[in-house]
Amino acid sequence: MQTPSIQLRRDPAVQYLLRLGDTCLILGQRLASWCGHGPVLEEDIALANIALDLVGQARALLTRAGQVEGCGHDEDQLAFLREERDYFNVTLVELPRGDFAFTMVRNAIVATLLKLLWERLLGSSDTELAAIAGKAVKEARYHQQHAADWVVRLGDGTPESRRRTEAALTALWRYTPELFVADAVEEAACAAGLGPRWAELQPAWQAEMAQILAAAGLSCPKETAFRSTGKQGVHSEHMGFILTDMQYLQRAYPGGQW
Repeated sequence: MQTPSIQLRRDPAVQYLLRLGDTCLILGQRLASWCGHGPVLEEDIALANIALDLVGQARALLTRAGQVEGCGHDEDQLAFLREERDYFNVTLVELPRGDFAFTMVRNAIVATLLKLLWERLLGSSDTELAAIAGKAVKEARYHQQHAADWVVRLGDGTPESRRRTEAALTALWRYTPELFVADAVEEAACAAGLGPRWAELQPAWQAEMAQILAAAGLSCPKETAFRSTGKQGVHSEHMGFILTDMQYLQRAYPGGQW
C-alpha cells in the first residue's frame, strides 16, 4: 500500500523556510542527473558536489521547517511525502536539465540569488537559520563563481557555445521575475526578523548578473509579462515528473532515511 501524503501546516514562517529549502532540493535533484554525463570528468565531479551541497542545505532547512511547524514532520517526510501544491520552490529550478549551457546559466542565476539571500540570513532572528546560513554562504559563493566562469567561457567561446548560451538565457530569463515577487509570506518573515523580502535582493542580483553577462559579451533579455508561480505552490508541468522520481522509494518503502 502506498504511503499517504502528510498534511502541511501553512504557517508563514514554515512556508518561508520551505521556499528556500525546496529551491535547494529541486535544483540539487536536477543537477544530480548530470552524474556520469558531464562533458569532462572534472565537471562531472563538480556538478555532483554542487548537487550534494544543495541537498545538504535542503536537509538543514527542511529539518528546521519541521521544528517550526511543530507537527512532528522530519526532513524525509517533508522532502518526499508532500503533495505538489505543498512545494514552494521557484519554477526556474524544476525545468528540465537541458544542455550544459542551460545548466550553467541557471546555476549562475540561482547561485547569485542564494548567495545574496544567505548573506542576509546570517543576521536572522532565528539562530538555527543563521547557523545554517553561516555554512551555506561559503558554498553559494563557490557555486556562483563556478557557474559565472562557465557562462563567460561559453558566451565568449565558439559560435556554437555562444548560440546555446544565448538560447538558454532567453529561455530562463522569463522565469526570473518570480524570484522577486513579494507576498504575505515574505512580509511576515521580514516583520519577524526571520529573513528579508526577496525583492530587497533584486538590485544587487541584477548588478551581479549584469556583470557576469557583460564579461560573457551577453545582454540581459527584455522582461516579459509572463509570471511563474512556483513560490505559491502552483508549478509547471515538469514538477509532477520530478516528484515521481524523487518520491517513488519513500512512497513504496516507507521509513527510508537519507
